[in-house]
Amino acid sequence: MTPVLILFLYFVGAFILSASIALPIIKGLKRLRAGQNILEYVVQHEAKAGTPTMGGIIFIIPIVIVCLIEFTPVSLVAMSLTLGFGLVGFLDDFIKIKFGRNLGLKAYQKVIAQLGLSAIGAYFVFASKHIGTGVNIPYVGEIDFSWGIIPFVMLIYIATTNSVNLTDGIDGLAGITSVGYFVVFAIILMLQYFSKNGTNPEDAEQLFSLTAISVSAVGGILGYLIFNMSPARVFMGDTGSLALGATVASVAVMSKNPLFIATIGIMFVWSSISVIVQVLYFKITKKRVFLMAPFHHHLEMKGMSESRIGILYLALTLIGGAVSLVLAEGI
Repeated sequence: MTPVLILFLYFVGAFILSASIALPIIKGLKRLRAGQNILEYVVQHEAKAGTPTMGGIIFIIPIVIVCLIEFTPVSLVAMSLTLGFGLVGFLDDFIKIKFGRNLGLKAYQKVIAQLGLSAIGAYFVFASKHIGTGVNIPYVGEIDFSWGIIPFVMLIYIATTNSVNLTDGIDGLAGITSVGYFVVFAIILMLQYFSKNGTNPEDAEQLFSLTAISVSAVGGILGYLIFNMSPARVFMGDTGSLALGATVASVAVMSKNPLFIATIGIMFVWSSISVIVQVLYFKITKKRVFLMAPFHHHLEMKGMSESRIGILYLALTLIGGAVSLVLAEGI
């Protein structure tokens, strides 16, 4: 089979599996009374209280299965980081549900866990003969970060996982934004795969495994979105958003393209920026830039529906992706 056909089968298989296991998982979460607690100041979401959370399991399973099929050192570490960050999110969700409040793990516990997992990912990148310390800069070439790649990659994992987590604030938003991200990244990775397949088969194999992760993420998330689009029947929870953030970071970092997170993942970045701007501006002036941060809540309070916000975020992600595809020609 051709590489494109194999990837298509991964996509279809991930979608079918995700859509098939969603209802049993949702029913299981309901039996466990794994309902979401809603922040008291987000009054427009009061009706969502009790909706099952931790639904990220639905799309994590297909991603893990495809990682095991396309078994390479890169896919193994990427899968491990997805599961590791997902476990941190699961513990956070579990504590929230167990004690019936919207505060899970303590801040220092999250920081320690995320630093540890990010350090593992960073050291693998540093030590891997397939990745190493180089970073692709469009129209410049590969720049060697030397030992600096370790703190750089750690920063990327921590920033990305938390940015995806912030974007997961309304029905379907983190999911549909991630679909756009992984579609574009799959295209970039395939272009890189074809360019290296004839000259460096080992590196090409690693790139293909990252492409497989990307297309399985698209299929798995689409299957999940059937039950997560407004009105949602299940939320991904921190279980899903942190795992998803790790996957978003892995396909970029492990293909030496971390800078594309800023363009393809522009809406994830904007979620974090909107929060930082809101907090700093309020501390200085005691006034707010947005009605509520992250930015999607501002749009919500302006009267935009959750579905329209999701379409807007997807469109802007694809525009950022189009820019990235042009820049990818210079790699």
